[in-house]
Amino acid sequence: MPLPPPPVRPDPDHVPTEQELREDLAAAYRLVAHYGMTDLVFTHLSVRLPGEGHRFLVNPYGMLFEEITASSLVAVDAGGEPVQPTAWPVNPAGFVIHSAVHLGRADAACVMHTHTIAGMAVAAQIGGLLPLNQISMEFDGRVATHDYEGVAADDNMSERERLVADLGDKPCMILRHHGLLTVGHTVAEAFYWMWYLEQSCRIQLATQSGGMPLAIPSRGTVERTRAQFSLGPTKGWLPWQALKRKLDREQPGYRD
Repeated sequence: MPLPPPPVRPDPDHVPTEQELREDLAAAYRLVAHYGMTDLVFTHLSVRLPGEGHRFLVNPYGMLFEEITASSLVAVDAGGEPVQPTAWPVNPAGFVIHSAVHLGRADAACVMHTHTIAGMAVAAQIGGLLPLNQISMEFDGRVATHDYEGVAADDNMSERERLVADLGDKPCMILRHHGLLTVGHTVAEAFYWMWYLEQSCRIQLATQSGGMPLAIPSRGTVERTRAQFSLGPTKGWLPWQALKRKLDREQPGYRD
């Protein structure tokens, strides 16, 4: 197999088209399924569409993440109601969290939410995410927490304000007794945060299962390690190119 061409850094001023966003979000759905981070047909990944008004792409309610394609994604308004013809239902209640974050954070172009075993297990622990590995240390001071208030739905609209306030300017959130949430300027960035937040939760559970006392690094070591990871709107861009090449080889239908 010939080597792929080296990736070309993105133009920081480029505004993605709707088709580009559809393909990236469809890729994210396929990858979340591939790496075992789904909850049947539940949870959402969403991205804000360019242009006037508040429009977002989400999954059709009832499709498995592995079935999602660029064209099957549904454009909805801030209430989760479709703004395009679709034969599939959309779950407005499931979009409550996403709409709150999209509207409350201008930089949150993409929002991802999962119900993984590892994420839900750490979400049930009082200590939250621990700095047990250099992967985990990148999240020091970058993970918010939101207390559980029941299933997020339109009958508790005030929770939206509390959720956005709890998230603040952080890229990640642990939803107590619920799951994980990440945001990004791009689909690539939100996926990067979700991938490594999930890995951090898995590392924590694996470490705790050993039954030995935990070795927590010094505060200075944690802060130094965190500072060694870069931030910015191109966060996650490089691995995202490799992941899309993987999909183009193995599941090219995601672009349809």
